[in-house]
Amino acid sequence: MRVRVKICGITTTEAAAAASEAGADAVGYVFADSPRRVRIEQALALSDRLGAFVTRVAVFRYPAPDEVRAVVRALRPEMVQSEPAGDLAGTMAGASELLAVFHDTPTLGSRVREYVGRYLERCNGRPAILLEAPGRGGRGIRPSWDRAAVVARDARLVLAGGLTPENVADAIRAVRPYAVDVSSGVEGRSGVKDPERIEAFMAAVRRAEAELNEAWASAEEPACGASR
Repeated sequence: MRVRVKICGITTTEAAAAASEAGADAVGYVFADSPRRVRIEQALALSDRLGAFVTRVAVFRYPAPDEVRAVVRALRPEMVQSEPAGDLAGTMAGASELLAVFHDTPTLGSRVREYVGRYLERCNGRPAILLEAPGRGGRGIRPSWDRAAVVARDARLVLAGGLTPENVADAIRAVRPYAVDVSSGVEGRSGVKDPERIEAFMAAVRRAEAELNEAWASAEEPACGASR
């Protein structure tokens, strides 16, 4: 098992470098209303501090099509994250993948798996989906890990909301996500990432991976005297 990591809401070159050096798989540039919002020119400059294999995610919330087109045309991100989970194909020329956002709302409850399933049925392949709490992201509020674990059985689940260096290992054990997404949980103050917390978050993810992989390997070992 390998859990991928996205550091979202990157706004400074220091944070971009810290995420890349710590081994993050992806960084998010927020183009929605947020303390972490960046302009296209900023995102381009921040990209210069990333390693060659770090995925750049352009993050939107209820965007106008022209806004998405402008960002994609200039930045050429590898992924576009957006809500609602509509069809953005006509605006995404130049980006390779859509990361659709779903909310674990109290009214949706146990039906979140069905809701995600209907989206997946319309897609080719097995796209990743992001699950977070109601409302906009970046507020440190987490979805139900129990319901997220159910969704993770069907989808490449990116778990977001309320994750920190202190609890991400527990989240990974409970949910078994494809990836985890952190923003405010690695900040020293609102909108500003702390390189030390980024490093601590990455270390906690890798420890949880190692523990789970060791447990699985032990479970697969034959009992004494048994043959394979």
